[in-house]
Amino acid sequence: MPTVTLNKKVFEELVGRKLPLEELKDRISMLGTDLERIEGDEIEVEIFPNRPDMLSEQGFARAFSSFIGVKKGLRKYTTTKFGSSLTIQDVPKTWPYAVACVVKGLRFDDEKIREVIQLQEKLGTTLTRNRKKGGIGLYPLDKITFPIMFVGKKPENIKFRPLGFPTELTAHQILAQHPKGREYGHIMESWDTFPVFVDAKGVIMSMPPIINSHDVGKIDETTTNVFIEGTGPDLNTIMTSLYILTTSLADMGGTIHSLEMVYPDKKINFPDFTLRKMKLDLQYINTRLGLDLQEKNAIELLERMGFGYDTGNVLIPKYRNDILHQVDLAEDIAIAYGYENFEEEIPNVATIGEEHHLKKFARKVREILAGLKMIEVKNYHLITAEDLNRKMNLDNPLISLQNALGEHNHLRNAILPSLIKNIRENQHNEFPQNIFEVGRVFTHDTNTETKIGENEHLSVVLCHDKTDFTEIKQVLDTVLSSLGICYTIQETQHASFIPGRVGEIIIHDKSIGIIGELSPEVITLWNIQVPIVAFEVDVEMLFKTIKF
Repeated sequence: MPTVTLNKKVFEELVGRKLPLEELKDRISMLGTDLERIEGDEIEVEIFPNRPDMLSEQGFARAFSSFIGVKKGLRKYTTTKFGSSLTIQDVPKTWPYAVACVVKGLRFDDEKIREVIQLQEKLGTTLTRNRKKGGIGLYPLDKITFPIMFVGKKPENIKFRPLGFPTELTAHQILAQHPKGREYGHIMESWDTFPVFVDAKGVIMSMPPIINSHDVGKIDETTTNVFIEGTGPDLNTIMTSLYILTTSLADMGGTIHSLEMVYPDKKINFPDFTLRKMKLDLQYINTRLGLDLQEKNAIELLERMGFGYDTGNVLIPKYRNDILHQVDLAEDIAIAYGYENFEEEIPNVATIGEEHHLKKFARKVREILAGLKMIEVKNYHLITAEDLNRKMNLDNPLISLQNALGEHNHLRNAILPSLIKNIRENQHNEFPQNIFEVGRVFTHDTNTETKIGENEHLSVVLCHDKTDFTEIKQVLDTVLSSLGICYTIQETQHASFIPGRVGEIIIHDKSIGIIGELSPEVITLWNIQVPIVAFEVDVEMLFKTIKF
């Protein structure tokens, strides 16, 4: 979780009330954050990942002042049209989105610049996941000329002076020589074209997600008006990031001006502060919290968490991206009500907890593989359909999410694609890369209430120049022999593996998994240059073999 250092004087001025030190410590902790320390003019606080809107003095003070009742309810932000546009065209398919706006009337000094830089960095490590899901840039407005384009160019046609560098560099030189290029260059090293912002005079403003131009992409104390952009593969993520940044700048005294984003197939005006609505289910919330709140009580508590209310609907500001379900409203109402005010109750049942036998078994498997000097990884259950099928040379039925906000909108039916993705994203590190994961997979199952079956799987991947079927079979031998399990391998056909070098893993005449060498076609589809061998087994079937 990110830790931010806030200027106490700025924070208290924004809150509108100065609390005694002990009360300040208590209220900050009760807001749903972890207070690290308050020393002199510094407040160091750990912000939970679901509240990126609190990563700045402005955002934290906004939430805190509502919480203590000084400035309750919605903070309203307005925009005026700037009168120009940003055109997006021919950008890489892996980095297709851009949104931008203008904020005027700012008065920067060293402190405000520090606050903006800290917010930008913290958003980079949280919402945009170290630039994997997006990047943010700020530019002095008077140094650029509208209209602006976000366009893909061949790397050899890109040359500008990157921020903090003494000379001009080409795109590939930036990736090789600039500190930010070396740190984040792996994100775009396989792209045929690189995205750049170019103004009406043809000046390259930046090369997202790596670095701004030193000449037109550096703010200082003389800057009063800024152009702000966010780019990336996830439109919702970059829009949320910019809502957080622009409202913080507005709280610094700036005025927000919207731009028109012109895509080949659509137009978007940004920002749009139209409030999101969610129906309040008071019965659900009372049941969850064990309370008996009336509507007027709930409204008051919601206002203390910065929400509005209108005829049964909670009004949610754009910078609150964490409100997805009634349970999220219940959590905020509980915070406003005060966890210290809930009455303690001893439950009517008494149970003795212990670790589930399957979890003990899975832990044993992990220990065996760790003993083989393999690295355990943990991946999300959500992945793209392309990763599950096309890149694996398969056409299996998949489980997709309804109303998904991003491209990772399918539940995985195997762990192997997740591990191959790990390898692809870490090719800049040395080989061998030998990794494994024990985790959940999901399949269609008409016998369950949700029509979805969940199983625990184990997948192991070995990746280096000399790996082969023998090496991966030795790993499988070690795991199963350590568990006292006998097995055989039966030759089979599988579209992801090389014919003749793939087999089913058989225990008691039942197939519990697959083992083999990945086909060159699959490896190429993943843009990997090194051979890969792997196996995947059903851990629950293995467990039953031992248990019974």
